[in-house]
Amino acid sequence: MTPITNARHQVGEIDGIRCTIVESGITKKRMEFLRDLLTFNKLEVRVKEDAPAEGSTEIFYTIGVIDIIFNPAYAVYERTLKKPDGTVVTPAYYRQLEGDTSVLYWDYGKTAIADLYE
Repeated sequence: MTPITNARHQVGEIDGIRCTIVESGITKKRMEFLRDLLTFNKLEVRVKEDAPAEGSTEIFYTIGVIDIIFNPAYAVYERTLKKPDGTVVTPAYYRQLEGDTSVLYWDYGKTAIADLYE
């Protein structure tokens, strides 16, 4: 689940600490990306390994932050999260999409008007 498509706030416990659940059921690569991004933004991160599905060997993770009022959707769209290079985290960057993830979300994937006349 990518929570920036759903601004509903989820609270749960990780290691006995109440946390805002940022994402659950995610791969190790996604967990590491989010952990590094959230830690860079000075949020205290907690990670929990989810129980594997029956008959599956793939491991999934739940990641949360101890800041109970943190909401990932608001943080992205209010432009309060920063990338390590100091620029603003865009929805495309947060979702780890391909291409130029630095453009504003309403321009992501569009062709520039100037490109139409070349």
